[in-house]
Amino acid sequence: MTALEPGDAEVTPPPADRAEAPAAPDDDRGGVLGRSHRALSVGIVSVVVLIAFEATAVGTAMPVAARELHGIPLYAFAFSAYFTTSLFAMVLSGQWADRDGPLRPLAAGIAAFGAGLLLSGTASAMWLFIVGRAVQGLGGGLVIVALYVVVSRAYSERLRPSIMAAFAASWVVPSVVGPLASGTVTEHLGWRWVFIGIPVLVVFPLALALPAIRRMASGPADPSAPQPFDGRRIRLALGISVGAGLLQYAGQDVRWLSLLPAAAGAALLVPAVRGLLPRGTCRAVRGLPSVVLLRGVAAGSFIAAESFVPLMLVTQRGLSPTMAGLSLAVGGATWALGSYVQARPRLEPHRERLMVLGMVLVAAAIATAPSVLIASVPVWIVGVAWGVGCFGMGMVLASTSVLLLKLSAPEEAGANSAALQISDGLSNVLLLAAGGAAFAALGGGAVGTAHVAVGASGSHPGAFAAVFLPMAAVALVGAWVGTRCDVS
Repeated sequence: MTALEPGDAEVTPPPADRAEAPAAPDDDRGGVLGRSHRALSVGIVSVVVLIAFEATAVGTAMPVAARELHGIPLYAFAFSAYFTTSLFAMVLSGQWADRDGPLRPLAAGIAAFGAGLLLSGTASAMWLFIVGRAVQGLGGGLVIVALYVVVSRAYSERLRPSIMAAFAASWVVPSVVGPLASGTVTEHLGWRWVFIGIPVLVVFPLALALPAIRRMASGPADPSAPQPFDGRRIRLALGISVGAGLLQYAGQDVRWLSLLPAAAGAALLVPAVRGLLPRGTCRAVRGLPSVVLLRGVAAGSFIAAESFVPLMLVTQRGLSPTMAGLSLAVGGATWALGSYVQARPRLEPHRERLMVLGMVLVAAAIATAPSVLIASVPVWIVGVAWGVGCFGMGMVLASTSVLLLKLSAPEEAGANSAALQISDGLSNVLLLAAGGAAFAALGGGAVGTAHVAVGASGSHPGAFAAVFLPMAAVALVGAWVGTRCDVS
């Protein structure tokens, strides 16, 4: 990863100073589904569909699994185990892909992802289930970064917005079908089949994607300058993974004693973040640091707020859990639409403005959501607001991915993609923990970092406002950060 020297005046070198990935095809006329890209595009998008389906389906089956395994007290760790190991795997995948190409980390990631699902699906005790989730997290972290490196090498700069839009669209159907299918399978066949059945579906994308990746994106970016594994970065990756786990543990048990693991987690995270993210990220230095920061600000503020929307509708407006969940269903479609909009070639010169507009829409959506705490405000306002916010998120997140690859030399794509994903994931933990603490302090109840758990009627309305309004302010800060991503 290229380190930037201190100083706001410094700018990441513009695209003209960057070498293009040598494996980029010569003929882009057919787009991402043209003859030269069809098998690769269908294969890697199918991988994303499986990841999306797993994320939505497994979450539905998880409560039943925890109950049958007598592991309700350990429920939140089934989520945090996945996250903490994925942070480590992201850094490992970035180094591995930069050194040897994305083929091996992608194949290893898919294998680990499937093995983790099988381990959880056959677990006889909750601790084995959590181990399976941890293995699955290793696979997920390897896969997501390797996919970014594939995009950087196999697709020209003109096609990258389109394949990123396809990634976003891959979440639409799983977000709607996943919970329904998972609930049906859990009810009629048992929760284990939700975990055991998904690995079988991996065969199709593997058969399509791996041969195409071997042909178009294999090997090191610069064969004349092999890159050894950086032991320091691996140690920092362990630090960020353990630190995030300690913060999650502290957030799940809000007591004075929880300050000890929280302090230990922060002590591990600070040097790890400084070492793994581009220098100047926390100060929003123009160019790559601001792109990485914006990804975290956008994802963290939106996800932290979204986690409280169903709870607010159930406890304050009396909606059923199903209706509360459906209020957010339109977001999947508008998110994909936002990603589609940013992929239009005529909007490419205005990408930074699109990101600023997107963050303004996100801030407006988050600020509008708590208006339903007023009894006279119709509940459908939340659905409309969240659809607008998801449209903004579609523009922002896809654009940060495109800009990151644009500002990365081929041999840096893995490390920089890992930094982007770390910013995304870590901000979710930190802002969820902060929002949860504010929620609990104002009478909302106990909050875990993965799921909120309170009584059905014990939440004070002001506790929700204490979550949404600060997150809206964070999103507005993201609009300013978006103005720092312009390197032209």
